[in-house]
Amino acid sequence: MGLLSTVTFLPLLGGIIILFIPKEKVTAIRAAAILTTFLTFMVSIAMLMRFDPNLVGEGIPVMQFVESYEWIATFNVWYSMGIDGLSLPLIILTTLICFLAAIYSVSIKERVKEFFFWYLVLEVGMVGVFCATDLFLFYLFWELTLVPMYFLIGVWGGPRKEYAAIKFFLFTLVGSVFMLLAIIALYLAPNSGTFDMIKLMEVNGSWTRGFQILAFIGFYLGLSVKVPAFPFHTWLPLAHVEAPTPVSVILASVLLKMGVYGILRICYSILPAGFAWFVPYLVIIAFINIVYGAFCAMAQTDMKKMIAYSSINHMGYCLLGIAAVSSTGFNGAVLQMINHGIITGMLFLLVGVLYERAHTRDIAAFGGLGAKVPVFAALMAMACFASLGLPGLAGFISEFMCFLGAFPVWKMWTILSVAGILITAAFFLRMIQKVFLGPFNEKWAGLTDINTRELIAIVPLAVLTLLFGIWPKLVLDLTDPTITALADMHNSVFQFLR
Repeated sequence: MGLLSTVTFLPLLGGIIILFIPKEKVTAIRAAAILTTFLTFMVSIAMLMRFDPNLVGEGIPVMQFVESYEWIATFNVWYSMGIDGLSLPLIILTTLICFLAAIYSVSIKERVKEFFFWYLVLEVGMVGVFCATDLFLFYLFWELTLVPMYFLIGVWGGPRKEYAAIKFFLFTLVGSVFMLLAIIALYLAPNSGTFDMIKLMEVNGSWTRGFQILAFIGFYLGLSVKVPAFPFHTWLPLAHVEAPTPVSVILASVLLKMGVYGILRICYSILPAGFAWFVPYLVIIAFINIVYGAFCAMAQTDMKKMIAYSSINHMGYCLLGIAAVSSTGFNGAVLQMINHGIITGMLFLLVGVLYERAHTRDIAAFGGLGAKVPVFAALMAMACFASLGLPGLAGFISEFMCFLGAFPVWKMWTILSVAGILITAAFFLRMIQKVFLGPFNEKWAGLTDINTRELIAIVPLAVLTLLFGIWPKLVLDLTDPTITALADMHNSVFQFLR
């Protein structure tokens, strides 16, 4: 079994092992889940050590660690996997977040066995999406994430968990139907007869502009729900508020990235004429995500809901970078995906820490906590400053690159989108002021500071937030050769943007 199959299916093996552990042995179940996610993370690090970032092709992506086996010969479906500088950072992010969130998941007390089984199945689907190079396989992994997420929200969530789970399920499922129709259309297209993404990139020149636009719309409707791009964003705040903390972390840090990844890997790479038709609308959607998401976040009194809306805002920066169709914009979008995953994962974990102690997330309910819980306050302040784009922390450089890439092409929309940064600063600073500064609320006299288990889950993200803020070269050296080749792949189609 190759490295890609190992990193994808190792969590499934862990999940099957957990099924054979008696449900009373809670410690053994937790240990098995944490060990499985740790080993999966180590496999992704082993891939990083062996990955050659400079191995790129002329026009068509060059995949590494390729695994290709004929699967359903009748329809030319292959079990095809491969990664490049676009997918590897997202795989590492996924395995790291799953490992750290599993450590935090020790706080889950009810139906622990079922929780960790679905948790590990979810990791299989997420990693598989970033590894698959066959559209049929990609779609299977994409759909696989639906079921475990439905149960993780619907069983272990908050008071409105069933409604939140059903809304998430229906939004994603309806979008996936359009994506399936687009996949079938590509298979039946002239000179196609394949689901192989690389081969489809080679033959798309024979497809008409009208066909590419229709296929693009099908894929976009499926992918944009996960981003989530306006107006398909309404499921996200509710899902975040009702989901248990570890699931919120995975939802924000990884699941949203699947949509942006799909737009780059499929919509842009395979359907350039459709993407070129849509890109003027994409930049408007990016602007709405950035500014509308920020305004919605500012209106919230629930910390978790505020961070959920800030995710809509931050994914708008990714869309803005993609709309630039340039090396700078694409690199900014990919770096923003990684940085957002780290920072927002940290924010949701910290809100979870406070909620477990206070049983409320109401911003107005606190006050003066900075002196009472100084370590927690310092970590929360760092995460907030990183999210609002303070120079020296991870959020700044990726947002800057998205703006830098988009400005030469979309001057007005880029200038207007800067308002999102100001609004983001306003609501995060307001939260810090109301929760941690001012007179101490004696109601929280018994509040304890962050404990060792929580620190183990959160500190690695804090270290990466600082490291990538000071030295973004660590990520950009890995992504830049692939992303630059990707941006140049369809130069003739996007001359109108140059």
